[in-house]
Amino acid sequence: MDLAATMQEKFKDGLPGLLGIRLIEVTREKVVAELTVRSDLCTLGQALHGGAIMAFADTLGAIGTIANLPEGARTTTIESKTNFLSAAAEGSRVLGTSTPVHRGRSTMVWQTRIESEAGRLVALVTQTQMVLPAPREG
Repeated sequence: MDLAATMQEKFKDGLPGLLGIRLIEVTREKVVAELTVRSDLCTLGQALHGGAIMAFADTLGAIGTIANLPEGARTTTIESKTNFLSAAAEGSRVLGTSTPVHRGRSTMVWQTRIESEAGRLVALVTQTQMVLPAPREG
């Protein structure tokens, strides 16, 4: 099973599964996924809710970090900044592409571009993930 399929299975029962995130590619260098804009993910104006956009991007940055963690380590988001640039209409799909800006021992920073099917930039998200070392045995 490839890394995207492994991660898809791992997160299927959590928020990523509830949102309907479909992982397309997962490598140490890039995470790509798509999300269908359903009515239950929208604002009253039938546009993808900002919280759904942020959760989508946060998931992709976290998965990118997980793909780069040392064995036994974990991660948590400690900061996220989102610029909302255009709407994604109900019934459309958005594509998220997350790439590393920094991959250090204690933090990793990922930038995620959320684009419409037409390639229009919907949001740009930069997040910092803390690297939590593996628990010590003893």
